[in-house]
Amino acid sequence: MEQTHPLDEGGDRNVDPCALVIFGATGDLTARKLMPALYNLAREGQLPTNFACVGFARREKTDEAFREEMQGAVSEHSRVKPLDESVWSGFKEQIHYHQSDFDKPEGYAALKTKLEELDQKCGTKGNRVYYLATQPAHFTLIIEQLKAQGLIYDGNDSSKFSRVIIEKPFGHDLDSAHALQKDLTQHLSEQQIYRIDHYLGKETTQNILVFRFANSIFESLWNNRYIDHVQITVAEDIGIGTRGHLFENQGLMRDIVQNHMMQLLTLMAMEPPVDLSANAIRDEKVKVLEAIRPFQPEDFKRSVARGQYGPGIAEGEKACGYREEKDVDPNSQVETYAALRLFIDNWRWDGVPFYIRGAKRMPKKVTEIAVQFKDAPGHLFSEHQAIDNNVLALRIQPNEGISLKINSKVPGTASPIQPVKMDFLYGSFFGMTPPDAYERLICDCMAGDAALFAREDEVFQSWKLITPILKYWEQEKMEFPNYAAGSWGPAIADQMLAQDGRRWRII
Repeated sequence: MEQTHPLDEGGDRNVDPCALVIFGATGDLTARKLMPALYNLAREGQLPTNFACVGFARREKTDEAFREEMQGAVSEHSRVKPLDESVWSGFKEQIHYHQSDFDKPEGYAALKTKLEELDQKCGTKGNRVYYLATQPAHFTLIIEQLKAQGLIYDGNDSSKFSRVIIEKPFGHDLDSAHALQKDLTQHLSEQQIYRIDHYLGKETTQNILVFRFANSIFESLWNNRYIDHVQITVAEDIGIGTRGHLFENQGLMRDIVQNHMMQLLTLMAMEPPVDLSANAIRDEKVKVLEAIRPFQPEDFKRSVARGQYGPGIAEGEKACGYREEKDVDPNSQVETYAALRLFIDNWRWDGVPFYIRGAKRMPKKVTEIAVQFKDAPGHLFSEHQAIDNNVLALRIQPNEGISLKINSKVPGTASPIQPVKMDFLYGSFFGMTPPDAYERLICDCMAGDAALFAREDEVFQSWKLITPILKYWEQEKMEFPNYAAGSWGPAIADQMLAQDGRRWRII
């Protein structure tokens, strides 16, 4: 039975006992995100009492060595410092390690034995969550091996569950996404597949639904009568670091736009769901994707922009260009900047452009959704001075919060008008650090709540929009690099907005 969203229940949920198996447990994702998330869930009493975590990887390692490594990772990367030794002493006993190659059946047979032993020792009752923190090339292989050993159950089994969390990207384009889905559903039902997008676990992202549908003052303005345009920015100040080989096979469009940014857009543009169940929310998100106007050949130059960073200055120091990064082709045509102009052809959003941009090596790290409202009607004040538009900005990271720019008279005998901001910050108001996205999403999967995970039709619709752009880029070469590291991107992206008489928001 489909789980309801916790907002329906007014509080925390009881999570059934389970064992979590992390494939790729010696990788960066486990150390930086997954294990700190599990530790924080344990610290706040959100893990089930009967719980075990098994790291599955190729390297030879003892349980104790793995625990020591994870203790170091949690100490460094947990959102709450310092490490609480009393919590860790109990939590580490739930952590185990299993060595095997991903393609060795005997390794999975041994994993089955270990999990059955943990069922007896820890009371995990046969419930399983498998987290594939590996390269996408291993997804199908791992699932096949798990199924062959009976470690994945029938999706209709009500006595115990098996669920699989899959990291992005889900496919390389539309055809490969369909092929991957076909391979996985030979062994899993769609209800057992949890396609994770950590942006959906961030507090501000989750708050979009509450902000829109629990505040009539804003929802009544959420349409083309009052909104001029929407900008969504996902900017990173870092380069690609040690991900050169991986990024050469992905590019920015696949890495950020097809998943993170399209998810943010659907939450901003969707209609009110009939309830807060997973399917009701995802049904409305799919309707948005289906309503996005497809790109025509002439749109590839007018409504799409791409870039690649060259040498520049980042954080006051010299930064190399993308083509000088490790494991990158010196003549690479891979984009590190992508921007789109999108139109949603439905009653609410007719004629309102959505400008989205994602990039590496920007001046700062920031993820923001900015809603710019139309000019105030008439010329009551604008005859005397320029009046700024009202802007509602939702900051996803860092400093999660919401701000509203309004116009106000400056005190004094004169009457100049000046824009001012009303700010709300999660950390300041609630007096706590918001949970990390992975904490929320791992807990949701264990509880069987799929509302913040992407459904297959969401993935396919997103790829349907993006794939023609990728094919066009494969045929049309660009003069790269076309923006300096530490700048706000290429001139062609500015020109894309300038043709509409608009410009990118200064963040």
